[in-house]
Amino acid sequence: MTRARMPRPEEVAAARTDLRLLRARAERPADETWRIRGNCRSVDPETFFPAATEAPDIAVAVCGGCAVRGACLAWALDTGDTHGVWGGTTPRERRAMVIAWHQREEALVPVG
Repeated sequence: MTRARMPRPEEVAAARTDLRLLRARAERPADETWRIRGNCRSVDPETFFPAATEAPDIAVAVCGGCAVRGACLAWALDTGDTHGVWGGTTPRERRAMVIAWHQREEALVPVG
């Protein structure tokens, strides 16, 4: 098993303006009812957790036209899920996004 590397600062900077991250912020769910509307509901869950030697292309394609892709990604970023494909993103992509996501959340919290 290989250990995931931390994202480089430039990857985090790029994640801050990634349209998928911006969409996730806009579509952040208040509850988990989004799950019943996902394209993934009729696909084998194993598709979204490919082995390290397999490409995630099929899972990413399923997410491509999904109406709840933003909510799904927001859930993964909120929970820190680092496995599988969520909201059309791979774990590697989300490692940088989750840092940008939480930096943004911290910036919005009033101090004092």
